[in-house]
Amino acid sequence: MSDYNELYQQIILEHNKKPRNFKVLESANAYSLGKNPLCGDQFALYAKLDEHDQIEDIGFQGDGCAISKASASLMTNAVKGKSRKEALEMMDEFQKLLTGQLDDSQPHHLGRLTILSGVREYPVRVKCATLAWHTLAAALKGQEEASTE
Repeated sequence: MSDYNELYQQIILEHNKKPRNFKVLESANAYSLGKNPLCGDQFALYAKLDEHDQIEDIGFQGDGCAISKASASLMTNAVKGKSRKEALEMMDEFQKLLTGQLDDSQPHHLGRLTILSGVREYPVRVKCATLAWHTLAAALKGQEEASTE
């Protein structure tokens, strides 16, 4: 197994076991419930945006496979402090990363999130990894539900 694959697996397992921002956010002013009907993953996402449209705090709760929970954990860390626009740009870049459409030679905003590029090796799991992102996008657009269908 390559060092990259080992790191990928370690990060998935660590964030699944101890997800960051795994909480209900009582002060949220943006919310959405995301579902992946294919595998049963379901997460509620809570975000608090400040008066400048910055994500001041974010949390999620729910059940899902290791990939979906790790992706949600990594995503919440990555978008905290970002503007609504920046978070939506990151969502687009993440989707492109997992579908092989992101040109790594071009600048992007994903940073450590690129470790999840290994998910594209398992096409049926891409929806697991993008569920939290679709749910965040829905919350930021004022939609109370999101689906990977």
